Amino acid sequence: MYSTVFFIHSWWAYLVLLILVIASINSLIGFFSKKEYSATDFRIALFTLIVSHIQLLIGLVLYFVSPYLNAFSEGGMGEVMKDSTLRLYLVEHPLMMILAVVFITVGYSKHKKKLTSRPKFKMLAIFYTLALVFVLSRIPWSAWF
Repeated sequence: MYSTVFFIHSWWAYLVLLILVIASINSLIGFFSKKEYSATDFRIALFTLIVSHIQLLIGLVLYFVSPYLNAFSEGGMGEVMKDSTLRLYLVEHPLMMILAVVFITVGYSKHKKKLTSRPKFKMLAIFYTLALVFVLSRIPWSAWF
């Protein structure tokens, strides 16, 4: 089961990263160019929200079926924090990705409450770009290439 969930999580991550980059760039362009907020902009923001939440659910399943999780019971938190690989997979990556999904969710929710285009794009630009920075900071790049 672990290898199947890992495969899905790994490949879905490419989609999440691509859509998050597109949404961040779209919101920044919309904000700085003062363009009108359209249905396409809404769909991009919504699709980003959906794919990131699906990735979070897949990641949570992966976390709890992971063989790495045994490190907590074998050596405790101290041993996990000493090993950079275990720390990345068991602490840093999950924490930063959860925070990124929280930023995406908050940004999407706040942008819906705004009535004009510029504040909508501003909320999306701030929160989606922060989420992108968090995601990029803790992707296990060595496993990607």
